[in-house]
Amino acid sequence: MEIFQILYCNLLAASMFFIAVSAVDVYSEALVSLKSEIIDEYDTLRDWSVPSGVIPPGKTSVCSWSGVTCNKNSTTVIALDLSAQSLGGEISGDQFAVFTELVDLNISYNSFSGQLPLGIFNLTSLETLDISRNNFSGHFPRGISGLRNLVTLDAFSNSFSGPLPADISQLENLTILNFAGSYFRGPIPPEYGSFKRLQFLHLAGNFLGGNIPPELGKLKTVTHMEIGYNSYQGGIPRQLSNMSELRYLDIAGANLSGPIPNELSNLTKLESLFLFRNKLSGAIPWEFSRIAPLSSLDLSDNLITGTIPKSFSELKNLQLLSLMYNAMSGTVPDQIAELSSLETLLLWNNFFYGILPQSLGRNSNLKWVDVSTNNFAGTIPPDICVKGELYKLILFSNNFTGSLSPSLSDCPSLVRLRIENNSFSGKIPLKFSYLPDITYVDLSSNNFSGGIPSDLFQAIKLQYFNISDNPRLGGTIPSKTWTLPILQNFSASSCVISGNIPPFQGCDSIIVIELNSNNLSGALPESISSCHSLARIALANNNISGRIPDKLASLPDLAVIDLSHNSFTGPIPAKFGHSSSLQLLNVSFNDISGSIPSEKQFRTMGRSAFTGNAKLCGAPLQSCSGSTRIFGSKSTGKLIWVVLLCVGAVMLISLSILAVVYLRRGGKGQWKMISFSGLPQFTANDVLRSFSSVKSMDDAMPSPPGSVCKAVLPTGITVSVKKIEWQAKRMKEMLELITKIGNARHKNLTRLLGLCYNKHTAYLLYDYLPNGSLAERIGTRRDWATKYRIVTGIARGLCFLHHDCFPAIPHGDLRSSNVLFDENMEPHLLEFGIKYLLDLNTDSTDSRRGTGEFSSTIKEELYMDVYSFGEILLEILTNGKSISAGASIQNKPMEVLLAEVLGDNEVGSSRPIQEEIKLVLEVALLCTRSRQTDRPAMEEALKLLSGSQSQRK
Repeated sequence: MEIFQILYCNLLAASMFFIAVSAVDVYSEALVSLKSEIIDEYDTLRDWSVPSGVIPPGKTSVCSWSGVTCNKNSTTVIALDLSAQSLGGEISGDQFAVFTELVDLNISYNSFSGQLPLGIFNLTSLETLDISRNNFSGHFPRGISGLRNLVTLDAFSNSFSGPLPADISQLENLTILNFAGSYFRGPIPPEYGSFKRLQFLHLAGNFLGGNIPPELGKLKTVTHMEIGYNSYQGGIPRQLSNMSELRYLDIAGANLSGPIPNELSNLTKLESLFLFRNKLSGAIPWEFSRIAPLSSLDLSDNLITGTIPKSFSELKNLQLLSLMYNAMSGTVPDQIAELSSLETLLLWNNFFYGILPQSLGRNSNLKWVDVSTNNFAGTIPPDICVKGELYKLILFSNNFTGSLSPSLSDCPSLVRLRIENNSFSGKIPLKFSYLPDITYVDLSSNNFSGGIPSDLFQAIKLQYFNISDNPRLGGTIPSKTWTLPILQNFSASSCVISGNIPPFQGCDSIIVIELNSNNLSGALPESISSCHSLARIALANNNISGRIPDKLASLPDLAVIDLSHNSFTGPIPAKFGHSSSLQLLNVSFNDISGSIPSEKQFRTMGRSAFTGNAKLCGAPLQSCSGSTRIFGSKSTGKLIWVVLLCVGAVMLISLSILAVVYLRRGGKGQWKMISFSGLPQFTANDVLRSFSSVKSMDDAMPSPPGSVCKAVLPTGITVSVKKIEWQAKRMKEMLELITKIGNARHKNLTRLLGLCYNKHTAYLLYDYLPNGSLAERIGTRRDWATKYRIVTGIARGLCFLHHDCFPAIPHGDLRSSNVLFDENMEPHLLEFGIKYLLDLNTDSTDSRRGTGEFSSTIKEELYMDVYSFGEILLEILTNGKSISAGASIQNKPMEVLLAEVLGDNEVGSSRPIQEEIKLVLEVALLCTRSRQTDRPAMEEALKLLSGSQSQRK
């Protein structure tokens, strides 16, 4: 009997052991099942496999698996963290039923998609749920109210749509709720005002509408609320003033209108208030001075009027005051300069006047001051940089007078200085040897004297320097100017500068040189050939003499050369005829002799580019034919006349035969050929035979209009061919535009090499670029330097079309598939002007021509180009994730966008690259603004991109 009892006990123990093992093994089974649904490109979950050994009683084998956390006894899974593991796929959630004790679930920073699995709502012990930065889509499912213990829900940056879930308001323990950065629509549920313990509410960057519910004012525990970057109706509910614990309020970019409620001054714990980019009107409530902790106040880009309240002197903690882009007026109260914490003062584009407080900068560590485009007068406050932290000073387009502040002479922190279009005078006190970080200096349109500081060459980070239109400046160009290693723009026109142009040494980065209307003399140095990036040089109205350097014609990107009104002699270098980039060569009013190169781009420049040179001839001026007789003696003359008559007869017969053939074929087969710079002089027959092997030219290229294919011409040149059709009555106008497009030459444009056409059809021949389009390569991982080169290349090409072609050529169809790469991966714009060209072929143009409507259409196209450019920037920044996202992106907070973009570009902790990415993102946001007139011109966009800092100026 005793033996049987022992056997029974052993059997019972064994069965309990197997029951325990099977009970804990449900975790391993569930996780292995979950793994089977996950796309794990890098095999991150390689250790998620059931071990072959025996599991100790009461234990589970998953506690050592990646991302799994168990309780102290290793019997229960209490946390699952799969964040930032490059995981993806759609998960069913069926496996979650066994995780009854799970407290934390984090699957953020991955690429999970599809519906949010309902099984998550069975995790009744869950306290933290983080599904942020994924791609979950569809409506947010019902049932979250079952997670009674939930404290944190972070669903930031997904693709949810439909209404916000109202039942989430039943979670009494919830303290953090983040639904930002999706596509939720409809109003904010009034139930969201019933949370008992909520501290953080983030709903920004969706498509929410309706009125902001006044019930939000009942949220007595919320300290941080962001609900901007949506499109609400109406104004700010005054009930929000009841949120007594609020420290951070952001309702920017939300279409709000009406006045700012005075009651917001009751938010006496508020530290940051962001209401920019709305339609708020009226005056700023003076009662805001009661919000003692306020450190950041941004009311920019609204319709606010009135003055800066003097009571703001009570805001002792204020660091940021941004009132730019409003309709405010009056003077800046002196008390503003007494604010000891003030770092950033942004007042640009208002109607302020008077003198800036003269103690500005004396009492605080000022870092950024922008008061441009107002009516300020007087001098720069003398101590504005006395603390040594000012890095950006923007004062342009005011009425400032006097000399520059002495403290600017020793301001090593300064990065950007813009004081153009004022009335400053006296010597320029800047000591560039003490400005190691300066990148952008614009002193133009003032009354400075005493010349350009001789130590300019020591500003080794300088990229942009403009001192034009200072009629009393005088002096010479400092001898080492061109040695600045990253200088791109040097402008010093209308400054009565004299002397010679110094030798060009180390000028690889220079793009623009403008020295018009000075007293420069001597020769143009031959060493200019070392400026390989030069695109524009303007030396008009000087006393420069000697020959035009032959090597100037060899610069690959040089598009505009203005040497007019000088004393140049000798011929125009013949090499200019072979330049693929040259758009304009103006040598008028010199002593140029010989003939103008015969290439077609010279004939399109117009007489004005060559007039005033008595010894110069050739198209577009008078012919170079001499007056000597071409027929020598009488007998020789008679013989020649006989020969000519015979030749004429043969030609007449030939023409008659051709006419018969032409009439029989209806003129359809009469093909003509136009070759632009870079294409040998082929005949139409040569080109058409290259399109296909068929004998009849009528059947060549039987492709539909608008299609593009590749062809190899007789000499082996490979071209891309685009077919268009036109009406005979439109042919002349369309040919004029095609000629303009064909003569447009720039490093970042795909060259139009030629045109083969008859009365009904035309084939445009482009450079064939072998490395595909941006659309094909947008998902390719690239380092930031490569991306930035692509961005600036596209910007330069588009800027050339808009600002260096006369008149401007709108691209009309700017998209990633129309950006091609050459063998060096340099971007080239394709099909620029083609949309406008096809518009000319429509009958509707007749009704608009001559009314001004047509030119306004072109202007709108330029605006649309800028918008499209902004969308391409977003595509590049997000590796193709954001396509045609210009409108939706405006509804997302900047910090949200920047975080996403930085994540997409894997820049790590590199601060300069982060700043550069932020700059490109800001330009993209500017370019995609909904109002056309709020978008920058491409010239300004390129300037912004050329700056080294991340701000707009």
